[in-house]
Amino acid sequence: MKSVMGIIYTNKDDLSLRELTSQRSVAALPLAGRYRVVDFILSSMVNSGVRNVGVIMQRNYRSLMDHLGSGKEWDLHTRNNGLFLLPPFVTQENNGEYLGVLDALRANFDYLRRSGQELVILTNSNMVFNINYEPMIRQHEESDADITLLYAKVRPNMELSSAGKHTHAFLQMDEAGRVTDMEVNPNAASYDTLYMNVMLVKRTLLMHLVDGAAAHGSHDINRELLQPAIKAGSLKVYGYEFKGYYRRIETIKSYFRCNMDLLDYNVRRELFKTNPVYTKTRNDVPAIYRDGNSVTNSLVADGCVIEGTVENSVLFRGVHIGRGAVVKNAIIMQDSEIEDSVEVENVIFDKNVTIRAHGRLIGQVQYPIVIGKNVTL
Repeated sequence: MKSVMGIIYTNKDDLSLRELTSQRSVAALPLAGRYRVVDFILSSMVNSGVRNVGVIMQRNYRSLMDHLGSGKEWDLHTRNNGLFLLPPFVTQENNGEYLGVLDALRANFDYLRRSGQELVILTNSNMVFNINYEPMIRQHEESDADITLLYAKVRPNMELSSAGKHTHAFLQMDEAGRVTDMEVNPNAASYDTLYMNVMLVKRTLLMHLVDGAAAHGSHDINRELLQPAIKAGSLKVYGYEFKGYYRRIETIKSYFRCNMDLLDYNVRRELFKTNPVYTKTRNDVPAIYRDGNSVTNSLVADGCVIEGTVENSVLFRGVHIGRGAVVKNAIIMQDSEIEDSVEVENVIFDKNVTIRAHGRLIGQVQYPIVIGKNVTL
């Protein structure tokens, strides 16, 4: 297999995720009781033999930097290659946001130039999936493609946000797998093949394309680079289908749904059955289940103390559920406290949230209530 490097482009703060991304990037969002969204993307690269990974950051990246650290948990704390954190260069004119992927790559051109790998896996950071890239790399080599795009078939439960807020691209391919058309943000897509914002490309070709795009003032990699190249046939662009579990984290609803998906054993098995997902660990005592507790169909992390009832919920480390409390369809993040006789349902609590005794907070499945960090109600 040819040498491969990875670049993860972290999406800027998204207002559709409200309080959850007011102090952190989407990549740093906690997930499934112990992980962050970026863990799945980074682990997929490491499990595929990628030893050089650059993470391009934007505003509110402190939480992400703290989580990734030196890359030790992903075995990327090596002398040669390793994990490179690439924060933006903030000036009076530049507030730490890129106008698009092309703009971000151009700003980090020196990193691309210094790297010695032949191929680049370029991804966004708001996705949850687990893949081994080796078969995709083999197809890329055998087809003599310039670019290979990872795509997934659109499923009924694959909720996507409105096209005005996020870029959604759909691909048409011929019998040989070559991409013949790309639709970007259509109101009604003509194809059921959703581009996953994962691209495999030769490093020197990517540098050439980025330099040319920057010279013409382009910023959108899908609409201003890939779409014209596919239409003109100037690049050999192929698709590679991913058939596993895949969800984008674009809205409160999609984040809530993703956590609820992982309560299903079959989904967890599909996501974790082949390749491990690494994360920054926090040593803690096992969860304690006191007399009178009732826990069904839930993920409960270390350090939790459960005295009440928990159903269809995800509890992160250090959560305390008081006596007589009832927690249903909830995501309760690290070190939050639900005091005695509290009732909550269809809610998302960020870290260190406290609900005083006898409180009641009921949301709807389609519109869960979100409470930001360090709030006491």
